[in-house]
Amino acid sequence: MGGCLALRVAETRGEAVRGVVLVNPSLAPDTRLFLIAPVLKHVLRTLPGIASDIKKPGGHEIGYDRVPVRAAATLPKLWNETVRHLGEVTQPVLVYRSTTDHVVGPASMRARLAGLPDGQVTVRELADSYHVATLDNDAEAIFEGSLKFIQDHSG
Repeated sequence: MGGCLALRVAETRGEAVRGVVLVNPSLAPDTRLFLIAPVLKHVLRTLPGIASDIKKPGGHEIGYDRVPVRAAATLPKLWNETVRHLGEVTQPVLVYRSTTDHVVGPASMRARLAGLPDGQVTVRELADSYHVATLDNDAEAIFEGSLKFIQDHSG
C-alpha cells in the first residue's frame, strides 16, 4: 500500500516530488477477496493480517494480527484512482520488485507497466527477497540504490 500512496502523492503534488522509489508496490487486487470485501465487511469485522513475507532466516516484520475488513474494502478505490492517474506521474520512478512475492502478485506490475512509460521507470529485480524486501536479503542493495537515485534526482 505504501507504494500506491507514494505514486498518488506524485500524481497530486506534481513538481513538489522529484522522484519516486517503490518496493513491491501494490496497485491492483491480486486476490478475489478484495472484490467481495465491500459485501464481506457487513458479515466479518476482521481477517487475519499479512506480515513477515521475508525469505531471510529469522526475518520478522511487526504487523497486525487482524485487519479490519471495512478498511481493506477501501483499497480497490485507492488502486483504481492511482492507476487511472498514472499518466500524470512525470517524475522518474525506481521500482524494486521481488521475483517471489507472496503478497503482491503480477496484476500490480501489469498495472504499473500499462500506466507509466518505459523510459521513466527503472525496474530492479530482487532475486533473494520476498515482499518485505527492506527487511530481507536484498535490503542493502535497496538502500544503496535508493540513496543513489535520490542523490541523482534531488536538486
